[in-house]
Amino acid sequence: MSTAVRTEVSGEIGKRSLGQRLIGANTFWIALVLLALIAVFTVLAPNEFATVFTFQTLLIETSVLLVLSVGMTFVIITSGIDLSVGSVLIFAGMVCGKTMEALSGGNASTAGWGVITVGLVAALLAGTAWGLINGFLIAVAKIPPLIVTLGSMGAALGAAYLLNGGSDVRSVPATLNRTLGYGTSFGGVPNLVLVAAVITLIGAWLLHTTRFGRYTYAVGSNAEAARRAGIGVTAHLLKVYLLTGFLAGVAGFLSLAYYASTTITAHTNDNLNAIAATVMGGTSLFGGVGSVLGTVIGVFIPAVLKKGFNITHVQDFWQMIAVGAVLVAAVWFDQRRRRARNSR
Repeated sequence: MSTAVRTEVSGEIGKRSLGQRLIGANTFWIALVLLALIAVFTVLAPNEFATVFTFQTLLIETSVLLVLSVGMTFVIITSGIDLSVGSVLIFAGMVCGKTMEALSGGNASTAGWGVITVGLVAALLAGTAWGLINGFLIAVAKIPPLIVTLGSMGAALGAAYLLNGGSDVRSVPATLNRTLGYGTSFGGVPNLVLVAAVITLIGAWLLHTTRFGRYTYAVGSNAEAARRAGIGVTAHLLKVYLLTGFLAGVAGFLSLAYYASTTITAHTNDNLNAIAATVMGGTSLFGGVGSVLGTVIGVFIPAVLKKGFNITHVQDFWQMIAVGAVLVAAVWFDQRRRRARNSR
């Protein structure tokens, strides 16, 4: 972007009041949707929904998905997609579980922090390896992200099944489950939530305040223009998919800590849930637009719907319909905004 263009854009933004900029932001409207849902369920079931226990449970249940969705935010902002994160999570959890089993002689339930640390490193390496594969095929081999990650989705899941003969690893250190899975600190805040919050804050800092984040937006807005401006688009895309794989490895470790099992069947739809949460949070499927704050809100919308419907005894099928409607509405709103911007 030239200096003249930047000056003109900055001038236009400066002329808009804070209220105008707030109302024009996707995050503002998505936040209103979330607040409206919370208000409705609070009115319908004040003694059950509006409780500390309910909100604590919501935070715990969304922690793993939030970590996945932070990585997905970077990918979608670059105008890419990653269908493999759920399978990579499962694979990383399986590698972690099998590593801890091997180091503890087949009974990891009594293992200490030394074994747990090695298991964590194994999970991170496993997730990052899949990220490297995806990034190389997409950025270097120039294969469309949809095809690459669709293939790695099946491959990672199949590899996870092969590692333990198609069954879950259920021998997990009790220390890990007790400390990270269900442990609390800082006034009763679950440790799992704290870890997810720290990762989310780091992701927000990386996206919104660093050169890496600026390059992510630039590549998603116009990859060719970014390349001509001196940005190494190939190297940057490789880093983005590496980051997504790394976070999927973190999520696999957190899931193992919480469930004390690899719970393969519980994560088969996590890839779609992460994409839906990211898009509902205002990140554009066309690239160049998005925020971590929006993704956080997008993660909580389906979680609040599910919890609210369960408390008010509404069938789960309605939750699926409601989430689908919100997702379609978010994409429609994004398309309208793009058309309005292009027509100026």
